[in-house]
Amino acid sequence: MHNFWHNHRMRLHLCVLLFVAVSLNAQNFTVQKSNTTENLRGVSTLSNQVAWASGTHGTYLRTTDGGNTWQAAQVPGAESLDFRDVEAFSADFAYLLSAGPGDQSRIYKTTDAGKNWALQFTNQNPKGFFDCMAFWDRDHGIAVGDPIADTSGKLKFELIATEDDGKNWKPLLSDTLPPAVEGEGAFAASGTCITVQDNSNVWFATGGKAARVFRSTNAGKTWTVADTPMIHGPDSAGIFSIAFRDASHGVIAGGDYKHPELDGPNLAFTADGGLTWKLSALSPQTYFSAVAFAQPDSGGTAALAAGSARAAYADDITKKSWQKTWDLNLNALSISPTGDAIAVGPKGLIVHFAAVLK
Repeated sequence: MHNFWHNHRMRLHLCVLLFVAVSLNAQNFTVQKSNTTENLRGVSTLSNQVAWASGTHGTYLRTTDGGNTWQAAQVPGAESLDFRDVEAFSADFAYLLSAGPGDQSRIYKTTDAGKNWALQFTNQNPKGFFDCMAFWDRDHGIAVGDPIADTSGKLKFELIATEDDGKNWKPLLSDTLPPAVEGEGAFAASGTCITVQDNSNVWFATGGKAARVFRSTNAGKTWTVADTPMIHGPDSAGIFSIAFRDASHGVIAGGDYKHPELDGPNLAFTADGGLTWKLSALSPQTYFSAVAFAQPDSGGTAALAAGSARAAYADDITKKSWQKTWDLNLNALSISPTGDAIAVGPKGLIVHFAAVLK
């Protein structure tokens, strides 16, 4: 979303909400040495102590030892770009998405741990602005951008997809994609405004004048859309993140990044695949910029939320109170299959959450 892009350069304090199935008493966090002072908004954590992160000035980071050491570098020729999303599949293989107007929206890929980066996609529409991406597997992915006018003049979200590990990113042109509301957009806050599940389910979330969830069960060939009870109206408010643990159970999180202390409604969940959404009773609900489930196959509902003012843990999203809070300022977070989490934030902040699965 363009207003968000321009404003958050001056606002370094954004937040993250992630759902983590962990034992609270066994959970600790450690601030790690990132070797960068860039603002970080993308992170992707794997199961073998491998993680990638990304941020401003073409920066990407990589660790292969659980964050004990991080290597920070810049993608050649991308020094002016802001990498808002990173999706990694191994210590060598990762995608980066930069968010920005026109040709500042790009997708890069490496297969050799960053020694070489292939520029796979450059947005050619000066009115276009890509926000985030998600992958079913390393070959099949999808990215979403803010609405642009189609050939009939209707405002529609811009969608591109790949089926060949990014060699070709093709527009997803669907007559069934509902038009955008004037003033509606997506947020490039943490790389989590779009999510995928199984091999064909995909959802993306919006904000601004509307806070809605778009849904496809066939990899973007056809779409439906659902209204939500989340905060919206100003360009700075709406849904910032969406996650699903299976085809039915999902969560959305957001708020107003210009007023991060406002108490929602900033969190909602679904049990019917995103057709309907119910507000969470957890309180307080500050602004959240990302949300994710851990132990997606367990059916657990424990939650770890992190924001510009605090991080907070709840063992059940349907309850009313957080069990614990911490003074942390984070932008994005990724959970590994083993339950550990890596969180990133402003000025090169990286935090490792050591989590013991229930």
